[in-house]
Amino acid sequence: MAMKVLAIGAAAAVLLAPGAAVLGVATLISPAAAGSGSCMWDGQSSTSLGVAGPVPARLTATNADGVAVTLGEQQLTRAATIIAVGNHERIPARGQLIAIMTALTESSLRVLSNTSAYPDSANIPNDGDGSDHDSVGLFQQRPAAGWGTVESLMDPVWSSRAFYGGDNGPNHGSPRGLLDIHGWQSMDPGAAAQAVQVSAYPDRYAVNQPVAEKVLSTLSGVSLSKDLECAQPAGDLPANLPPGFPGALITAAASQLGKPYVWGGGDFNGPAGGGFDCSGLVLYAAYQASGGRIRLPHYSGDQIHSGAGIPWASKQPGDLIFFSYPGAGGPHHVAIYVGGDRIIHAPRTGDVVRYGTIGEFAGETLTVRRLG
Repeated sequence: MAMKVLAIGAAAAVLLAPGAAVLGVATLISPAAAGSGSCMWDGQSSTSLGVAGPVPARLTATNADGVAVTLGEQQLTRAATIIAVGNHERIPARGQLIAIMTALTESSLRVLSNTSAYPDSANIPNDGDGSDHDSVGLFQQRPAAGWGTVESLMDPVWSSRAFYGGDNGPNHGSPRGLLDIHGWQSMDPGAAAQAVQVSAYPDRYAVNQPVAEKVLSTLSGVSLSKDLECAQPAGDLPANLPPGFPGALITAAASQLGKPYVWGGGDFNGPAGGGFDCSGLVLYAAYQASGGRIRLPHYSGDQIHSGAGIPWASKQPGDLIFFSYPGAGGPHHVAIYVGGDRIIHAPRTGDVVRYGTIGEFAGETLTVRRLG
């Protein structure tokens, strides 16, 4: 069977130097980057979002506790910097949202000095003074923990790059940024933020997720779906569906868009148990599309032996893609390939049957099988 290891999206080769942020957000946004917020599904663009249009003077959103949070232009400009750096580094929208959640929680989207720990930090451009141990900057990162110098961490561009981490991160995985956390894409956003920050208060990040969603949506000009990707009308089918069984397979799966994820859910006739898990959706779609001829088992580890193995470069809409953690004995997830970077699947508890992207599973081993 054909396999491919999907690497984490490569960032641009040019690194943003400390001090770049003082030139303004516009220095980070080329005309092409600013337009990336349209989120095309043609496989030619990443799922990261750019900043579209001017930063508003203020924005009010309600957090998960029902408290209204109002952000001013300077705070929104800091959020725009986080988005722009993420777009420059090709960070998926989910990662950009996690970064905004974190900065909202740690500093209220402010670059904070810390004059009790570093008296000279008052002389570095800042939005106020903090007092959390020796933490400084947007993400309240600690020089003593190895995150960087005080001057670097008070640069919103540098500190954003440090939070995102990965191969292009300034700390090269120590301390770990978001991209250095194995499986961060499938984590709850609050848990992913905690995995980076290692806070004594791990539950506080999730409170700000609704605010961060509104900030990201407003500044990028893109409406976000539940899983933080581009909004997609529930009933829309891809253009130019393949003829015969592959097209019917996609159509059958798309008929269940919006149904809740239920572990072990789904059978040959529909959403058994009230919904579908990943393999339940696939067995339902295959059975319906084949007129009852194809009866797959209800387990991705067994489904991976069905059909024929296909080289990654030869995959076509209607093929199945199986996702495995590196070194694992079998897949933990299966989806139906739609074209470009796009899939349709039942992702996880708390989610629904929806369109998604292969990029959600960065760093995993991918296997393609073709039914027929």
